[in-house]
Amino acid sequence: MGSSTSQLSKELLSEYQELTFLTKQEILLAHKTFIELLPPESQNVVDSLTAQVSRVPTEKVLTLPELKANPFKDRICRVFSTAPEKDSLSFEDFLDLLSVFSDAATPDIKSHYAFRIFDFDDDGTLNKEDLKQLVNRLTGTEEDTQLSPSEMNQLIQNILEESDIDRDGTINLSEFQHVISRSPDFTSSFKIVL
Repeated sequence: MGSSTSQLSKELLSEYQELTFLTKQEILLAHKTFIELLPPESQNVVDSLTAQVSRVPTEKVLTLPELKANPFKDRICRVFSTAPEKDSLSFEDFLDLLSVFSDAATPDIKSHYAFRIFDFDDDGTLNKEDLKQLVNRLTGTEEDTQLSPSEMNQLIQNILEESDIDRDGTINLSEFQHVISRSPDFTSSFKIVL
């Protein structure tokens, strides 16, 4: 399976630590995990750090136990991917993902990325369709868990009444962050630990 030992230069390790909310140990573990996700022929340290050369397909990232059960796993990978097709992650993409979901990340950073993950159409606002998808992912789409159309409409209306400060029918980032700031449990539940 190739070498899965995580060898990063001290300079690079320090740079990643400065640029993320991760400790050196967390970065080394992330690197080891990333290399293990690469195809065997690509499992060398130099290639794993070159975004253009080694990228892990999102399907492989989604196999991680930390993401497997997350109802937003595909959106998480999409938001953090810098690939043109949003179908793979470089090591730095992977580090960014882990950094945002770490306990050390600030509430503003966490809420910014949560907003992007929940913005299914990537238009910069959470509209009724985004909110519907959000609710369906949280409750499930099985017949016994799915909300009826009237329950869904009422819930979306309640969310908008609570969150849509400018009353334009959508929730922008600022409005989302305002709501999240009143929810102390949000930052503790918005995490992924390898």
